[in-house]
Amino acid sequence: MDTRQALDTRAIMVMLVLCAIWGMQQVVLKATVADIAPIMQIALRSGAAALLVALVMWWKNEPMNLRDGTLGAGVVVGLLFGFEFILVAEGLRHTTASHMVVFLYTAPMFAALGLAWRLPAERLGALQWLGIALAFGGIAFTFLGRSTAFAGSGNMLWGDFLGLMGGMSWAATTVVVRSSKLSSAPATQTLMYQLIGAFAMLLIGAFATDQARFNPTPLVWASLAFHTIVVSFASFLAWFWLLRKYLASRLGVFSFLTPLFGMVFGAWLLHEPIEASFLIGAIPVLVGIVMVSGGNWKGFSRTRGPA
Repeated sequence: MDTRQALDTRAIMVMLVLCAIWGMQQVVLKATVADIAPIMQIALRSGAAALLVALVMWWKNEPMNLRDGTLGAGVVVGLLFGFEFILVAEGLRHTTASHMVVFLYTAPMFAALGLAWRLPAERLGALQWLGIALAFGGIAFTFLGRSTAFAGSGNMLWGDFLGLMGGMSWAATTVVVRSSKLSSAPATQTLMYQLIGAFAMLLIGAFATDQARFNPTPLVWASLAFHTIVVSFASFLAWFWLLRKYLASRLGVFSFLTPLFGMVFGAWLLHEPIEASFLIGAIPVLVGIVMVSGGNWKGFSRTRGPA
């Protein structure tokens, strides 16, 4: 019997912190692109975070169990996780951090669709289907309604498309985790599969595409520390803990704040322009994600208290 529950106050607070962290990470990657390519930085952060997770597993006496039936799913999520960040790293070469974070965090919408197909407990209601239609309409507008000047600048459309594909890859990872034996595996083991997959795929990709440069400036070291300890280690462990305890389709209730944080941080710290057509298209995308993730508002509000 699936005992996962809707969000309570603790889950809400954790999600708010995670949204701020995840909204910042694309901005930090973009800020250091002159000294280290995003694909190389994500590879290094994944390898370093894997070592941290290994230390946690050793401290908790929680060995990597490859005979518990999770190996096949673990390999799949490792490949999906690595592919997601290859798309993100390549996309950031062509588009802004603000655009990337909006398209990447369409993941809850795609995850809700996949989980509704795979798991009865995650079925969508009429409001959530309306939210999906609204979000897809907003995505179409951001691509088709853009001015010629912005559409042709730095091949931005291609970068945006890669961000959207990255969101789909992240969603596929969530679906595999929730519909396989990984859903009951320790969060550290699930994360280890993904970090190893990302480290191997992105490191190979960095050398294969001649993007393995590394200029160790103080900003680069600070970025690596932030991405390794805060993003790849602490935030992902928290995310998989949430996946084990709460309904995945409800975890996105506050995830719409992530792209908002990303747009604000990008405009504030990187002085990125936010064109009107993108902003108009992003609004229905964010509203649609909220509707998909929080379709049962009555049920959600009833679980906010001690009960």
